[in-house]
Amino acid sequence: MPIKVLVVDDDENTRISLRLALEADGYIVQLASSAEAAMQILQAEFIDAVITDLVMGQMSGLDLLSFLRERRMETILIIMTAYSTIESAVEAIRRGAWDYIPKPIDVAKLSLLIYQGVTHTQLRVENRVLKQQLRERFSPHNILGKSPAIQRLLSQIELIARTQATVLIQGESGTGKELIAEALHYNSARADRPLVKVNCGIFSEGVVESELFGHEKGAYTGAIQQKKGRFELANTGSLFLDEVAELTPTVQVKLLRVLQDQVFERVGGVQPIAVDVRLVAATNKELEHEVRDGRFREDLYYRFNVVTLKVPPLRERREDIPLLMEHFLEIFNDKHRKRVTGFTREALESCVQYPWPGNVRELRNCIESLIVLATHRRIERTDLPTHLQKVHPRSTLQVSLGSTLAQIEKDAILGTLDMVGGNKHMAARMLGIGVKTLYRRLEEYRLP
Repeated sequence: MPIKVLVVDDDENTRISLRLALEADGYIVQLASSAEAAMQILQAEFIDAVITDLVMGQMSGLDLLSFLRERRMETILIIMTAYSTIESAVEAIRRGAWDYIPKPIDVAKLSLLIYQGVTHTQLRVENRVLKQQLRERFSPHNILGKSPAIQRLLSQIELIARTQATVLIQGESGTGKELIAEALHYNSARADRPLVKVNCGIFSEGVVESELFGHEKGAYTGAIQQKKGRFELANTGSLFLDEVAELTPTVQVKLLRVLQDQVFERVGGVQPIAVDVRLVAATNKELEHEVRDGRFREDLYYRFNVVTLKVPPLRERREDIPLLMEHFLEIFNDKHRKRVTGFTREALESCVQYPWPGNVRELRNCIESLIVLATHRRIERTDLPTHLQKVHPRSTLQVSLGSTLAQIEKDAILGTLDMVGGNKHMAARMLGIGVKTLYRRLEEYRLP
């Protein structure tokens, strides 16, 4: 997209000559004879760069700079100045101007200044937007769940993220520990610094030390060059150590020193390396038991255990299962270009009653498989995997003879809402009515 430039000068010849020269370089150029006229243009449309004389009529180039800064406009300003006013131009740079250029104007230099300034500003804006997108993507509120256990966890994440505290995340496999680590990092003051992840359980004893701390050339057979470890790569950012219970005793000793002093040596090295790293650790084991059985150092456990977050398994927050199913339904409909509208009451109830030993990861994989293999609009109980079909749903409605139709409808609405964790869109689909109709019934029956 062409760069828009506004030339501001009370000398007509200067304005016109700069316009011709800059247009020849591909810029779109507008002219203003005063700071007041320039402000009207800047309020009407976005301008990438302002080239302004320092001394004009009632308002100066510095007044125009203040106008831009007060409104936080992403517009660079370059001062044109005579030799006698260079000190004022330097002051303008101190106050936020991009640069200054002395008269007579070297157009080639001015064109380069404009390009460099606008490119720098665009990169800064893009970087800010990317940071915001990361914060939104990894916001604690993107961890789905309405259960008290999840709401309590989200509140803790928001409080802890702002601090520099070491965090230990405990929970079964598949509960989303990595997602929590990402939320902690991208909602902290370190969000624009690296988040480095290591699964300590996938490396052998001889490799994990090199992965964490790096090695010097010749440290062992095959070490043909120096290598930085994950701690160095995470410097000024965060390091997520998953499955820390799998660390060997040797690595545990070295890790303890890093947590105490933020200093370590590469494998085969003697030079201390200082780092500033926030550590987030995770495990699917109870570290207290590992300490008691002698497999994990007690002093390292206490270093990890500054703040502990316990992630509840899915079976302990069953009211969140319908919400997660709806979420995964939307994701995989879009991914696989399918049009599955939902689940029958029996299919949903079987999923809610199943204990999900693999937790959210298992549920996600199951829903994707169902979407891929679906041949009709709604997932039925007979579409579920065999082990889920064996779960007997409890989706029966007890009706007493003589009950009014209104009472039966009221009980059906309450039972369905309870089963789907209060998700009104899903409840409406299961009841075969529109969402507006459901809200109307809730109001008529004075239901919460």
